Amino acid sequence: MTRGEEVALHAFVEGRRTALFRSAYLLCGNRDEAEDLVQTTLVKVVLGARRHGRLDNLEAYARKTLVNTFISARRRFWRREQAYGEVPDVAGQLVDSDTGLMVRAALAELAPKQRAVLVLRYWEDLSVAATAQLLGMRESTVKSHTARGLAALRAAVREEYA
Repeated sequence: MTRGEEVALHAFVEGRRTALFRSAYLLCGNRDEAEDLVQTTLVKVVLGARRHGRLDNLEAYARKTLVNTFISARRRFWRREQAYGEVPDVAGQLVDSDTGLMVRAALAELAPKQRAVLVLRYWEDLSVAATAQLLGMRESTVKSHTARGLAALRAAVREEYA
């Protein structure tokens, strides 16, 4: 990899870290886990760029790596349990609006692929075709995940406000 490509890669990592973190936070629902996800994603992106010499669309590669790493991590057995050194301070987390908390809680209850589809479609503002290509699924699958995910979010909102 040439010096210019290294500089461009470094600039990409610095410039996209915040945007990737926002998407990761919506996927994970947890700040620490989102930071770990972004770090893992960026390591994979840098290693991939160095291994392949040059990636044509670094942005798409990073986004796809983020989503695939998230889904892969959710499949692991050890992710089902979460140990805490201390009991989380719920009152300290209520800085955000109630609606934002409710939406993030409802997102956390969705299946990882549904959550990934909703984040990519409505947070990253990707089209159905772009989301399908990024996740390696058919457009009809993206549409069904979107419909089911939105239905679950609406049900959670109705339940909360009922």
